[in-house]
Amino acid sequence: MSSPPAYPDLLALARSSSPDSRERLLLGVVALCDARPPTGELSPVLGEIFLTLARQAERDVRKVLSERLARADWAPPALINVLALDEIEIARPILAASPILQDDDLLRVLVEATLEHQIEIARRPQLGGRVADAIIERGEPATLTALAFNRTAEISLEGIRRLVEHSRRVAALRGPLTRHPRLTAQLAEQMYEWVGEALRQSISARFEIDERKLAPVIQQAVYDARSQTLVPAPADDPDRDEMERRLVAKLQAAGQLRAGYLIRAVRERRLGLFVHALATLGGFTIAEIREAMAARSPEALFYACASVGVDRAVYPALLTEIRLLNDGFPGDAGERVWLRGALSTTSAARSFRALVKGEVATV
Repeated sequence: MSSPPAYPDLLALARSSSPDSRERLLLGVVALCDARPPTGELSPVLGEIFLTLARQAERDVRKVLSERLARADWAPPALINVLALDEIEIARPILAASPILQDDDLLRVLVEATLEHQIEIARRPQLGGRVADAIIERGEPATLTALAFNRTAEISLEGIRRLVEHSRRVAALRGPLTRHPRLTAQLAEQMYEWVGEALRQSISARFEIDERKLAPVIQQAVYDARSQTLVPAPADDPDRDEMERRLVAKLQAAGQLRAGYLIRAVRERRLGLFVHALATLGGFTIAEIREAMAARSPEALFYACASVGVDRAVYPALLTEIRLLNDGFPGDAGERVWLRGALSTTSAARSFRALVKGEVATV
């Protein structure tokens, strides 16, 4: 490290009006303060000089200044706050380490600066609880993920609970949360419902969760949630739904609506058209078909398809394609009834209606 500049040199630079001299003066004063750190805060006059010089400095100089002041406990607060709101390459060292920045300063940056600034704050060591709560409240996926990776941040149990809830929609949160030291067994069991197989194994190993006991509970919870949103809900696009209904009615009136059209609709990824066509062919309601599509078992959907002439040998492949379009539903529970043998269309229709009404079908 080079020796700090002598006072006469600094005085000569101060008397010069050139931009280069001002920048050299700024860095010279910083070097002098590093060599002989002030015992307390800088005087207001010297702080104002720092701020004025920094505002006039070129980008490269501000970047060096940020790096030099990142850990200085004597730096002028006004200057540190200006650098914290500068472009991210300049602000990053300050946001990551400056002891001058307080919670209120960081909260201001969260509101006024870019997403990259927010992410850097979320990574800040020993981040305070107020700031962590504000990040969670904003709900920005990238910032939430950075916070989840920050093991030293002061995140309350309620904050962890909210992060776990956010992980339903933000997949990137799941990995760091499963390893987070503040994750509880209760919250881990909640996460178990929506994480992948690898993370389930990690959770099971850490919290000794019995997968065999938990699996049926998860399946029921997923089914209940899916049923509440899928079965009674109208189509996402009412105009498209009406168009599909009219198309099916037109095909039916022309005598062109047959079982093969169901397979074609699924292969064309037009699940709404499949629902309308199956309901029309079988004389079922749209709600009944949607219930079968959201069921834990593929049994009801099989009976609906069989009742309109879909061959049982075709059903497994059709079911696979439907699941790809329908978030994995219908589920895997129950028997593979299509393997039992031939079934009349009348018996299939009766069995379907019994299942969707919650009754026990007798074939």
